[in-house]
Amino acid sequence: MNSYAHPGVLVETEWLGNHLADPGIRVVESNEDYLLYDTGHIPGAVKIDWFTTLQDPIQRDFISKTAFEQLCSRLGIENDTTVIFYGDRNNWFACYAFWLFQYYGHERLKILNGGRLKWLKENRPIHMEFPAYPATTYIARDPDPSIRAFRDQVLAHVQKGGPLVDVRSPGEFSGELLHMPNYPQEGAMRGGHIPGARNIPWSQAVSESDGTFKSFEELRQIYQVANGFNPQDELIAYCRIGERSSHTWFVLTYLLGFSRVRNYDGSWTEWGNLVGSPIEKS
Repeated sequence: MNSYAHPGVLVETEWLGNHLADPGIRVVESNEDYLLYDTGHIPGAVKIDWFTTLQDPIQRDFISKTAFEQLCSRLGIENDTTVIFYGDRNNWFACYAFWLFQYYGHERLKILNGGRLKWLKENRPIHMEFPAYPATTYIARDPDPSIRAFRDQVLAHVQKGGPLVDVRSPGEFSGELLHMPNYPQEGAMRGGHIPGARNIPWSQAVSESDGTFKSFEELRQIYQVANGFNPQDELIAYCRIGERSSHTWFVLTYLLGFSRVRNYDGSWTEWGNLVGSPIEKS
């Protein structure tokens, strides 16, 4: 793990198991499955749901700076708290929550390597209690536009031939699938991909056995050697709604050390429904 560009951004299950009582950390579970946390979670962990907690209830966007401050206050998170994220799906939405916390300027952020899968496979303790922490006074920073891409920026990026990585499945990328099975609400009127994008499914970055991230050299082979991405490139990642692409954004930024990666969270549910947006099929 020490060969990663920023190895300190990961924690292992053994380390976390020995530091659950540390007052300076807050463990956060963020899953695709809304009910999974309620069936048992890491002792002391709080829940952040990607949809009901992190998304604005009216407009299609995530929560405002003020709402983010209120969320952190309610969960007992202070500006100097080390927040450790984990979840199901090999940390899909844990990385999404990490990305959003980064967007609002929280500095001490980590991902539990292997997520919920590895914690349970090792028969580590889970609790049913829902912890409550004293409220804090949290002050967020202004949003960091360098890690987020909007549709007009993506279009300009395409027009100048900038690199993009589509982290969806090959069927979604080719246009054969308008949405993933069991996700009809996240489809689009047109299938395909953004012109010029390379298809590197997010799952290539993790081990099938326990969900841990592959080694630096394995990741370098995937993204740099096989696909020609350069760590200095201005690179945009996307999927359907930005959760899988936030996982790839994390891999590229923190494990491989790419310096200019942005997550297009509008992703295909926006682009595939956008009047006049160019697409390719393969």
